[in-house]
Amino acid sequence: MDQPNAIVHFEIPADDVNRAMDFYQKTFGWKFNKFDMPTDSSTGGDPYYGVITTELDEKGMAKTPGAINGGLMKRKQPGQPFMNYINVDSIDESLETIKANGGTIYMPKTEIAPGMGWIACFIDPEKNMMGLHEMPAGMKAQSNSN
Repeated sequence: MDQPNAIVHFEIPADDVNRAMDFYQKTFGWKFNKFDMPTDSSTGGDPYYGVITTELDEKGMAKTPGAINGGLMKRKQPGQPFMNYINVDSIDESLETIKANGGTIYMPKTEIAPGMGWIACFIDPEKNMMGLHEMPAGMKAQSNSN
């Protein structure tokens, strides 16, 4: 995470998670890691699947410069879009800047799960939805030491 404000994660919502995983594995060779999530997490307790599109280093980050991995989860609402997440130092500050520049907050700062950081979602003036991701302080220090 050497570059601030870079897109660092994508997320695919699916009505049938197994069908989606089968499609992406057969089509692109992607691999999936299941994460059991607490009921008070952003998934509401449904499993979350890490999508591995590129080889990982010893810290679990993409080895290929510029490559990102993502996630796949059960769709929570009709029309839930494919999401890209932007790494930010402070979601709170970013949400204020987004509002000041004509964006709309769609989902306020929400903890992903203990120790995984926070996310928020916004809609830009062109009606595109994007996400923000803020890592916990301890993880920020580790990722900045790459």
